[in-house]
Amino acid sequence: MRLWRRKSAEEAVVEAAAAEAAVGPHPEAAPGEAAELHEQTLHAVERTKRGFFGRISGLFERADFTDEIWDELEEILVTSDTGLGTTGAILGRVRQRVRDEGVKQGARVRELLRDELIAVLEQPAREHPAWALDNPPPMLILLVVGVNGAGKTTTIAKMAHAFKRDGATVILGAADTFRAAATDQLKVWGDRIGVRVVAHQPNADPSAVVFDTLSAAEGAKAEIVIIDTAGRLHTKTNLMEELKKMNRVIQRNHPDAPHETLLVLDATTGQNGLIQAKTFTEAVGVTGIVLAKLDGTAKGGIAFAIAHDLDIPVRFIGTGEKMGDLAPFDAQEFVDSLLS
Repeated sequence: MRLWRRKSAEEAVVEAAAAEAAVGPHPEAAPGEAAELHEQTLHAVERTKRGFFGRISGLFERADFTDEIWDELEEILVTSDTGLGTTGAILGRVRQRVRDEGVKQGARVRELLRDELIAVLEQPAREHPAWALDNPPPMLILLVVGVNGAGKTTTIAKMAHAFKRDGATVILGAADTFRAAATDQLKVWGDRIGVRVVAHQPNADPSAVVFDTLSAAEGAKAEIVIIDTAGRLHTKTNLMEELKKMNRVIQRNHPDAPHETLLVLDATTGQNGLIQAKTFTEAVGVTGIVLAKLDGTAKGGIAFAIAHDLDIPVRFIGTGEKMGDLAPFDAQEFVDSLLS
């Protein structure tokens, strides 16, 4: 599926009119792209579905929804890392709608649950709209943060690969100068996918790397700039000041940037990932989440906890180990894949 495309002026006018006339919140994806998104999302949540959410289907086949069944449903959501607070809020709204509508059929309860799960995931995205995937600014500047081992560098490589595949010129900035291994790893990925990486010596000023990265991007007329940053949670104050300085450097010539500060979370860490997300959000103002390694966990319910507890939208999900295994996050596709 395409993650980036520069539209012509004529296309932009036509699609804007179509979007205004559309009933749904998003324009329909091309059939091939929709099918690819469906397959990737199914693969990403397969273990979660087998491990916990797969038990949900049987609950809706029972004649009546008793308190015992509600308790089972709560247990399934909590053990999939949806979290107690998020689970309580979701089921509270579902039960209220069941009472208001006088619902007794399990199939209808399932529909109401689906609606509430989707609503939880879509709420942050409505409040914090993403940069337009198919009509981005002249130079899209993304900062990427995340702790060591979360899959940050691999995710950056996947994003760069996807943007380049879609026809964009991409420049990467190795601004995690604290770890020489981080710079080396990013260079290796850059060589593999054919994308330039701007880097300095270990322990160099990250803001200097950002300045040189933007200069290189402007010289190459690049459409996408992705900047890797340090993930030292134990020095949260220093990290915050470091990011503020980077932002000042960026905004000298690009006042509306960075367009996103994306936090890469390892989905296999479950509730620990939620704690990381809270810490990073307090430190650097995260605007979106990339759930890496989602295909490797049975506790994909963490996506609901992130959306509900932190009010941060999930932008991308990691769906496997290959370069093409990164997909835009679609709330309806995610929920339907879990409940199918």
